[in-house]
Amino acid sequence: MAAPSTGPGLGTEIVGIINKLQDVFTAVGSSAAAIDLPQICVVGSQSSGKSSVLENIVGRDFLPRGAGIVTRRPLILQLVNRPATQTNGVSSPSKIEGSSQNNENEWGEFLHLPGEKIYDFAKIRAEIVRDTELKTGKNAGISPSPINLRIYSPNVLSLTLVDLPGLTRVPVGDQPRDIERQIRDMIMKYVSRPGCIILAVTAANQDLANSDGLKLARDVDPEGTRTIGVLTKVDLMDQGTDVVDILAGRVIPLRLGYVPVVNRGQRDIDSNKAISVALDNERSFFDNHPSYRGKSQYCGTPFLARKLNMILMHHIRATLPDIKARIQSQLQKFNAELITLGGAMGEANAGNVVLSVITEFTSEFRTVIDGNTNDLSLNELSGGARISYVFHELFNNGIKSIDPFDQVKDGDIRTILYNSSGSTPALFVSTSAFEVIVKQQIKRFEEPSIKCCQLVYDELIRILGQLLTKIQAFKRYPALKERFNAVVINFFKTAMKPTDKLVTDMVAMQACYVNTTHPDFLNGHKAMSVVQERLSAGKPQSSGVDSKTGKPTAAQLNNNKDLDVDAKKEEPSFFGSFFPGIKGKKKGGPAMEAPPAIIRPTAALNERETMETEVIKLLIQSYYNIVKREIIDMVPKAISLTLVNFAKDNIQKELLQELYKPEVLDDLLKESEFVVSRRKEVVQMLSALNKAEEIVSAV
Repeated sequence: MAAPSTGPGLGTEIVGIINKLQDVFTAVGSSAAAIDLPQICVVGSQSSGKSSVLENIVGRDFLPRGAGIVTRRPLILQLVNRPATQTNGVSSPSKIEGSSQNNENEWGEFLHLPGEKIYDFAKIRAEIVRDTELKTGKNAGISPSPINLRIYSPNVLSLTLVDLPGLTRVPVGDQPRDIERQIRDMIMKYVSRPGCIILAVTAANQDLANSDGLKLARDVDPEGTRTIGVLTKVDLMDQGTDVVDILAGRVIPLRLGYVPVVNRGQRDIDSNKAISVALDNERSFFDNHPSYRGKSQYCGTPFLARKLNMILMHHIRATLPDIKARIQSQLQKFNAELITLGGAMGEANAGNVVLSVITEFTSEFRTVIDGNTNDLSLNELSGGARISYVFHELFNNGIKSIDPFDQVKDGDIRTILYNSSGSTPALFVSTSAFEVIVKQQIKRFEEPSIKCCQLVYDELIRILGQLLTKIQAFKRYPALKERFNAVVINFFKTAMKPTDKLVTDMVAMQACYVNTTHPDFLNGHKAMSVVQERLSAGKPQSSGVDSKTGKPTAAQLNNNKDLDVDAKKEEPSFFGSFFPGIKGKKKGGPAMEAPPAIIRPTAALNERETMETEVIKLLIQSYYNIVKREIIDMVPKAISLTLVNFAKDNIQKELLQELYKPEVLDDLLKESEFVVSRRKEVVQMLSALNKAEEIVSAV
């Protein structure tokens, strides 16, 4: 007969606790997986007799049969011991054991068919086949998606068993070439959990060292603390051989031991041999076999069922504290998520929601820019620190890298000097030449300054994106998120116009007025003396002073030249560097020729031009450095005033004006379908977890 119902001595109550937990988690499988309830997984090679063992434990024919891989999806089998219903104080008669007769006290329920009780176990088998083919096709493909079947009966012990596909090596039909790896990965997903007891099924008429089930169990349970061995087909062993050494632990020891069983053969199944008769034959075999009759009470399917029940009971007691802790953790997790989803019913007042989101956003925006957030990153700069990096690294270095003389060469300065003196050659270095060049170069600061504005704008957009992701309300209301994004970006763009203008005007102010009286500016006299010192450092010094009078000689007053107006062959002309002198003139020829259409310098700078050019360069460099310091200092201040601080101070007002309108509130607060469905799931999970907490609290 099938394993009878057990009394309190076998811990039915504590196993019932897990069954109750399974009941409340049925609708929320993901949460149940996180809780990791204790269960027994059946593993073994193909056709090792796994399905027959399960049918013997249940006492009913309900699993598909055939050649090749029959179990192609995990079957989570939950056996629930349910006493027979009472009729006028008398229990309803149980079924005829092992027969196909229906019984009102025994039925099965599939998770994918909620509320449907199936009393005909042949229909249960047909539904397993139908649902398997729905996922895997009619050939021999496999799927990791489990089938959940719960069987209620007064003739079973409360157990949770998972029938997994048998290990195979050679693909057949439309199976993938890596079928062995797929099945192994699927099995490992279940047996690697600490809460799983491994039921390793091995045919007794094969070498135990070649057992696929034991090898796989050894991989995840090397100490054998949660593995129990089942030896099938004991009756098919050669005469004179037995499994006594295996049972005694002298071959491959397991702490939970081995149980030998005798299943129905294929001929028995084909002839519809009742399981009750098969169990009687099994008992007779062990009672009469010379090797087993002394320990027959520890052999057979009924003992296996009781042993599994006992092992599961002790395992539950060991894992119950962890189950309680996991339930508490899941409760906290889902309660926090439900709050972000607006509570169990959602928030009804749309105005309050929008106000709350605007307040939270603006507060977070200011906090991120000021660096007062609690979510400071340890690995990278974020928020306001990135804006500071733009100011003090990128912009600072960009301005400093501008060289006023990378576009203006010495020859260009010479030409400007001549052009600025007009028709009269200048006696001193031209101020207008200095201003022309320095103004041109100051205008070069406009491009990096505008680029700095754009980089800060990009950082504000980056902060916006981070906040839209961080604030939970935007996950609930996609329309509100989209509108928020549009309003804030438009606000930033509007603020960019006066910012760009202010920065451009600051550069224009520097270019329109050259303040040569700036205290840091190197004046012309000092520049001249510096240049003269440089040029005369390597030349021999001549006194140029009359030893009698102590005054400069006439030659010194006239640049070491006499006032003779006759041209000297060796004396260069004033514009001598612009075109070479006319050589080989014939006597009596014309005194001059017309100037060329375009006059450009063709010779190297002479001594006077070199001195004037160096003076101009020194003055330009001095004033340019002053302007650089002011631009580096003032542009970040301008951007902070008209863009960053303006956004911090006015973004809340802008959001209220654009979003807090009665005519748009309802449209903004349309929840996404994901949020609605997720809230429903979370509420169901919390309900299940609260019931689970009540159940485990009573232990």
